[in-house]
Amino acid sequence: MKYFIYCRKSTDSEERQVLSIEAQLAELKEFAAKEKLEIVASLCEAQTAKEPGRKIFGEMLDRICAGEASGILAWHPDRLARNSIDGGKIIYLLDTGKLLDLKFPTFWFENTPQGKFMLSIAFGQSKYYVDNLSENIKRGHRQKLRKGIWPSFAPLGYLNNHRTKEIDLDKEKAPFIRKAFELYATGDYTLKAIKQFLADSGIKSYRNKPLSVSCVQRMLKNHFYYGVFKFNGEIYQGTHEPIISKKLFDSVQQAMNNRGKKKRKRKHEFAFSGFMRCGNCGCVITAEKQKGHNYYRCTKKKQKCEEKYLREENLVEQMRNFIQKVSLPDDWAENMLAELDKEKEQAKKESELVVQNLRQQKAEVEQKIEKLLDLYIAGGALTLEEYQAKKQKLLNEKLDIEQKIKDFEQSGNNWLEPMKKMIFEAKQAKILLSQGDNYQIREFLKNVGSNFILKDKKFNFAPKIGWRALAEGEPARGFTNWRRRWDSNPRLGIYPRTV
Repeated sequence: MKYFIYCRKSTDSEERQVLSIEAQLAELKEFAAKEKLEIVASLCEAQTAKEPGRKIFGEMLDRICAGEASGILAWHPDRLARNSIDGGKIIYLLDTGKLLDLKFPTFWFENTPQGKFMLSIAFGQSKYYVDNLSENIKRGHRQKLRKGIWPSFAPLGYLNNHRTKEIDLDKEKAPFIRKAFELYATGDYTLKAIKQFLADSGIKSYRNKPLSVSCVQRMLKNHFYYGVFKFNGEIYQGTHEPIISKKLFDSVQQAMNNRGKKKRKRKHEFAFSGFMRCGNCGCVITAEKQKGHNYYRCTKKKQKCEEKYLREENLVEQMRNFIQKVSLPDDWAENMLAELDKEKEQAKKESELVVQNLRQQKAEVEQKIEKLLDLYIAGGALTLEEYQAKKQKLLNEKLDIEQKIKDFEQSGNNWLEPMKKMIFEAKQAKILLSQGDNYQIREFLKNVGSNFILKDKKFNFAPKIGWRALAEGEPARGFTNWRRRWDSNPRLGIYPRTV
């Protein structure tokens, strides 16, 4: 009688295998020599037997049906089948006489009704084992989800802690992951550029290969990095340490969406094209080149408009006049920054009430999440899709509140740092004037105001509080009054508003 040797392991890691393929093959060859069995071929594959469809196993059965061999030598029946279909095929071949014998070093078998009965029990036990293992894994997943622990392999930048069963921060890779998000959020980097940055930083996949562009895109779209995760379509708040803030994540998504929009190629590039709107009809201001000079005009797409052309030199001169007004002398700027440093501790105390209110808001959102879960469990009131959508909305609201709390606890009142930044930029404004870069002028104005209008050849816009005070010369009348006007309600911790 001729036999096939069949060796199999699942696709799990080596340390979780009962016996490796090499060990199985060595044991079976030794057993074949001892029993004086004629071996036609040794067939090996690394694939789970939980579901039917193993290629080499199927080919072996076809070759048995073709008469190449009439017996199989395997380590144990569970190497042949862990599902009812493959187990049934083996028993059916025994019934039809195409398969005459099975040999196992660890299991007794004879081709008799009793032997086939015992074999079917062994196959049933193998199936029960894998089914029960699946249920145990699912139960473990549910317990991890209740605790806010990601139940699978940790994303890049994190590590699976096999001792605590939690997800730990990879302190070596996390700073580079955060930097990748920050770079992409600027809108100046493509996915390919981020891929190159990570490669230059030594960041590789768990298979020790450079990240692909698609892998970088999935990473930048992964909610896990700001503290939440999705599992089976439902969103959970994780207990792992976030690498980025939700605000940065949202900025990355916006930058990614903007990159997906097609941009029309222009024959000429104009620094202020699309930057302003017409004060008469509300259309966008465009630009064109005539006789070596750039002119800005209304697109007139909505209606007939009487707004006339404005030469770029005249427009820039008006912008420079505003920048000149908000430019601070060095000594003024240093005095203001010193005053802000004195107020920082006082601002922290003022923010305690705000933090308390935010914590109350957070508790209310958490109660809403619990009530939503109770409503879903009760059944009938919400579909699964409605429950998941409402839960995600509430979790995002909770994360926004937590970010505000974190901002207050780290820097006291939120107006201090933006105000410092504004004073520093006002100090640097004179450098901007000396450089004469129109694109830098545009970016500066976007930072200090909004609602840019061109009307009757006059450039106007709405400066933010603080910048408006600078333009009106209020610092000269006293820093304290100016600061109070800039921050009309310091306890709210609001960034400068448009006026």
